[in-house]
Amino acid sequence: MPIEIVSVQGLSFQYNSSEILTDVSFSLTTGDYVGIVGPNGSGKTTLIKATLGFLEPSGGRVSLFGYRPADFPAWYKVGYLPQKLNTFNPHFPATVKEIVALGLLSRKGFPRRIGKPDDIVIDNALSLMDILPIKNELIGELSGGQQQRALIAKALVSEPELLILDEPTTALDPEAREKFFSTLQSLNELKKVTIVIITHDIGTIGKYASRLLYLDKRVIFYGTFDSFCLSTDMTDYFGEYSQHLICHRHDAETVHG
Repeated sequence: MPIEIVSVQGLSFQYNSSEILTDVSFSLTTGDYVGIVGPNGSGKTTLIKATLGFLEPSGGRVSLFGYRPADFPAWYKVGYLPQKLNTFNPHFPATVKEIVALGLLSRKGFPRRIGKPDDIVIDNALSLMDILPIKNELIGELSGGQQQRALIAKALVSEPELLILDEPTTALDPEAREKFFSTLQSLNELKKVTIVIITHDIGTIGKYASRLLYLDKRVIFYGTFDSFCLSTDMTDYFGEYSQHLICHRHDAETVHG
């Protein structure tokens, strides 16, 4: 039976008296794969940060695996990739392998050290992102796309049960992007990893995610792509053309059948 992984109920968030999020509610269970989309300034990143406990909501409640974020005892179950890629200084003294290894520290007791047995796990994450051959190179000497792959590997290395990715493909070329989405699909289908991905690529995400959360400071829609594509309310909200753009990469037979 699926376990509730994330529960967000009536979440609101204000910044300088401006309402950023209003009465947002949704929940995720084991194996869900949700694409969060919406216009710039719609509160997508704020929603993720509040869900993870990085921001204190002005109203509502959040739980991760049944715990309040502040009380959550098992952060190794969560892999998180923030939106901004802070380009590493060329002289930053860490290798790709060392950066990825940081993702294992939440599993460690004190003293937190990476040992020989961790090497295989790290190499597996590097291989998933096709960067194993450059694992000993300095992170600051890599291209933006290679740095992004290293940070994605860091999010994956602890084999999380919940993976939250904020615009993960912006620095990736089309081939790397396709392979990355294929990797996520395998993790979701074979290992039942629950995935939340924020993306601007609304025309593509329906090819991969099973559910859509359209956010514009409040939840405009949350449900399956089938429900979205067949919804006359969404046709009225978006217009037929925009709804079609979102749906055309989804299963055409299911939608238009």
